[in-house]
Amino acid sequence: MTRFIKNVILFAIAVVLVPLSVANRHTVSLSLNPFDPQDPRLTIPDVPLFWVIFASLGVGIIVGGLGAWARQGRWRKEARVKRREADKWHKEADQLREMSAANQPATGVKGLPRPGDRSAA
Repeated sequence: MTRFIKNVILFAIAVVLVPLSVANRHTVSLSLNPFDPQDPRLTIPDVPLFWVIFASLGVGIIVGGLGAWARQGRWRKEARVKRREADKWHKEADQLREMSAANQPATGVKGLPRPGDRSAA
């Protein structure tokens, strides 16, 4: 089901991007100097317009992803701390189980009944 949904989404994106690319095939000069657009050192000549559009969308996605990742740092740190604490408590519980099993008498003497066990009463 997930694969089907992924394919539908990719198909919808392709339906939008292919006509956008075909409609914007003409070349443009991309000037990176806002004060002097005629400066040849900071101008990229003859770039198809759809490449400029796709590159700006890609940069926007990357910058947005980095921003979201940076804002979630607090939650990732908290999850790491909680995971370490849980691992510590699991190790301690395992050690206590091993000690309890080692301290059980080998004779047939029973210990305390389990909670809710009515047969021992």
